[in-house]
Amino acid sequence: MFDLDYQHDGAVALLTLKRPPANAFTPDGLLKLQKTVERLNGEPRVRALVITGDGPKFFSAGADLKTFADGNREVARVAAARFGAAFEALQNARFVVIAAINGYAMGGGLECALACDIRIAEQHALLALPETAVGLLPCGCGTQTLPWLVGEGWAKRMILTGERVDAQTALRIGLVEEVVETGAAREAALAMATRVTTLSPQAVTFSKSLIHQARNGVSRSAALAVERECFVNLFDGADQREGVNAFLEKRAPRWQPGLQIQQEGQR
Repeated sequence: MFDLDYQHDGAVALLTLKRPPANAFTPDGLLKLQKTVERLNGEPRVRALVITGDGPKFFSAGADLKTFADGNREVARVAAARFGAAFEALQNARFVVIAAINGYAMGGGLECALACDIRIAEQHALLALPETAVGLLPCGCGTQTLPWLVGEGWAKRMILTGERVDAQTALRIGLVEEVVETGAAREAALAMATRVTTLSPQAVTFSKSLIHQARNGVSRSAALAVERECFVNLFDGADQREGVNAFLEKRAPRWQPGLQIQQEGQR
């Protein structure tokens, strides 16, 4: 049975992928992940989410291949839809999502990390999309997200040749943003998530969506127009006045995460 160990202090949530021995995903587990992210998305107090794996060896080994052993197309269709829905929910979450990669991130496990905004890997971690070795292909946004992060060449090396990438190589090619000592990813990710909570909720939400504009195929001129409109829209809420005045008064800002402004284009 796939489980999510869930902790929530108000501003920062921690999800631990938990299915011994390798934290492999099942269709039901993916649905649980999707619903959890959607529920957190509806809680304005939540500013950041950290995702990690249970145990010292695996972030997640990806799909449980027993699901596909009999070659059933309908089972495959459901699984593909669940992978896509769960990881798109992560990508599009209002809050900042940080992956604490505590070991092997293989196949759907790496796709889960790719769906996060920022990835922190422990020095012993290995990352791969090895689906073609078993007659499958990445179907949790991996063929689209990986090239965006590391370029077409490295994406092809990983997907078309089955190359595994260690933590230092992942850092060098832009697949992860930080490498930490073994056992330190969770605390590093939680510290980063805490930094997020010191920033304007409205400005962070708008900025994340704007950063995704290019990935989503929006033209530069259109994205720049939305950027300017979002800047002006911030003046409809309390965060802009609070942030500027807190800076001028040399004090910490007191954000109001419950007061969200609709972004231009999402009305």
